[in-house]
Amino acid sequence: MSSDPTNTNSSRPAPRSSGFDAELEREIEAALGGMSIEELESQSAAPRGSQRGRQVRQGTIIRVHSGDVFVEFGPRSQGVCPLAQFLAAGDQQPPVVGSERGFIVERFDPFEGLSILSLEGAVQKADWGTLEIGQIVEARCTGMNKGGLEMEIAHHKGFMPAGQVDVRHVADISVFIGEKFPVQIVELNKDKNRLVVSRKAVIASERAEQREKLLAVLEIGQTRQATITSVQAYGAFADIGGVDGLIHVSDLSHERVKSPADVVKVGDVVTVKVIKLDLTATPPKIGLGLKQLVADPGVTAMQTLEAGGTVTGRVTKLMPFGAFIEIAPGIEGLVHISEISHERIPSVDKALRANEIVTCKVLSIDVGKKRISLSIKALVEPPERPEPAQKVAGTGGERQGTKADAGFGAVFGRKRGRDDSPVVAREEDNALKRLRAAWGSGKELKGGLS
Repeated sequence: MSSDPTNTNSSRPAPRSSGFDAELEREIEAALGGMSIEELESQSAAPRGSQRGRQVRQGTIIRVHSGDVFVEFGPRSQGVCPLAQFLAAGDQQPPVVGSERGFIVERFDPFEGLSILSLEGAVQKADWGTLEIGQIVEARCTGMNKGGLEMEIAHHKGFMPAGQVDVRHVADISVFIGEKFPVQIVELNKDKNRLVVSRKAVIASERAEQREKLLAVLEIGQTRQATITSVQAYGAFADIGGVDGLIHVSDLSHERVKSPADVVKVGDVVTVKVIKLDLTATPPKIGLGLKQLVADPGVTAMQTLEAGGTVTGRVTKLMPFGAFIEIAPGIEGLVHISEISHERIPSVDKALRANEIVTCKVLSIDVGKKRISLSIKALVEPPERPEPAQKVAGTGGERQGTKADAGFGAVFGRKRGRDDSPVVAREEDNALKRLRAAWGSGKELKGGLS
């Protein structure tokens, strides 16, 4: 069978969908800022509300001149971006010629033959005609309602829900009224003139970048500036630049802290030291210290004390074993219950009261353990003891006895002393005569009577 001459060869490449020749296509792409016709057609077919025309392209910086940064995407595709956007993004110096960055193509300027670019993530001047979802623009807060803040963007009204004001809870969002700040467009319907923005998304994005940079260089022992973000019963949380760390209550001050709120409050900017770091945890656990950067007044004060000296302090705590006495800010000594009084006391509260001012003697000092032993009774003269009864001397170096012992021995006819002391005969009296008359019969009587 002969083939139909009108049939096309299957191996022949299909014609371009645009229907233009190669030279014309190159001219169109140059006019579109390097964008291909296929990309233009795909963006034209995109649904309403999508980010049309806001493509991110990698370009090479070829020149910095008069506040503009010139970028090249290809041999015949160039664009320009304001230098101010680089400085606003945190760059300390103008970008280096030859470096590559990501840029957003806003539009094409046919008169200059350049694409108008913006730095990815940079704050843009609001233009209602070019607003897109995800774009970061500058907005002004004009008022507040029950649900959030009323915003003005490119002379159009917008709304920011209260939950989108900050990454943390803000008790009074009215403080933002009249302020201008960058926001991200999260919902846009130009037909219904509906515009919803978020400040929280911008802050979260900035914190994410700061967090990555910080964790890459963070080490134990470093000193950082921190902002107190929350105060709890067990300590205070502080933002050190994109990530929060905890200042435990024991690391707030060298003195005893009853409540962290007595030392810091939300919004305070303090200098802290990194004392613990665990990057394997999610989120990372960072322990911060405030007292580690301040000299301990307790150690300095203890160095001025000497054993045997006298100090005056306030009773701070009563315990079953003794009482703690504050003798200087942050320095306490212990008076053991046995060192309170010369007399035996059943409990500490029987002799001392809380907040009572007492004078003590320093018994011992241990600077390493910050322990001080004190005594109250050492500064008080002991009470006088009653003198013992007068003693009666024995015979020939024998053991001495008291007058009562001598009388007792006289009654029973024997002097108290050694076992071999001589027996003293009892004198004859009426009682003895009656006993002899009743029981005596000339025989030796038992019981010692004769």
